[in-house]
Amino acid sequence: MAFGEPALPVHPLEPTMRPGPRTAPGYDPDPMTDSALESVRAEVVACRRCPRLVEWREEVARTKVARFAGWEYWGRPVPGFGDPAAGVLIVGLAPAAHGGNRTGRIFTGDRSGDFLFASLYRTGFANQPNSEHRDDGLRLDGAYVAATVRCAPPGNRPTPAERDACLPFLVRELQLLSDVRTMVTLGSFAWDGALRAVAALGHRARPRPRFGHLAEADVGPYTLLGAFHPSQQNTFTGKLTPDMLDAVFRRAREITTP
Repeated sequence: MAFGEPALPVHPLEPTMRPGPRTAPGYDPDPMTDSALESVRAEVVACRRCPRLVEWREEVARTKVARFAGWEYWGRPVPGFGDPAAGVLIVGLAPAAHGGNRTGRIFTGDRSGDFLFASLYRTGFANQPNSEHRDDGLRLDGAYVAATVRCAPPGNRPTPAERDACLPFLVRELQLLSDVRTMVTLGSFAWDGALRAVAALGHRARPRPRFGHLAEADVGPYTLLGAFHPSQQNTFTGKLTPDMLDAVFRRAREITTP
């Protein structure tokens, strides 16, 4: 396993995706796009712009929690991942301290990720419903996942300055993901970050659209689509149900598919 991860069991499941342009035999993603995205990922992983976040993410990686005592935590910024030919860009808030900050992949190893990827599997964007570690076989089809802030923040609350320091990574990903037409934003913080990223590319919405679950806003060539964040606070209370999140991704497919 990479980066000292323990050999966790993998339970492969039959994918529900039908063969399409990105899953069919012989499909070859644009190597230039993939290489450019890999360059952005490398810059993300090496970033140390925000002292508070650097200190926190590394402290969490050293101290860990008892249930993950055997893990070698990632402890660095977490890059985006997914299909370089994605039509849907999914934007979250930030990595979880014992999720992405532990596993090195966004929304991986925590209950928010369990909820998210189960929905992506049901709606045909993922080949399996579980996301446990970086070598678990997860593959996305037509979707790319990123975060507004790439380091785990204390209390899951990044500052505006930390958001702005990270924003150029999202802007560059959006530029490189030239097939993206829909941005699914998980929570109001991600909605705001997506609006800022789109504005940085010269597309401003006036009046500023308000966030809501299944809210839609056309901004330049993109449609922003809001979804409640799949945090335990929302999923355990029923504010966000599996059917509600599935409806968002079904709508994203409708918008994106010609």
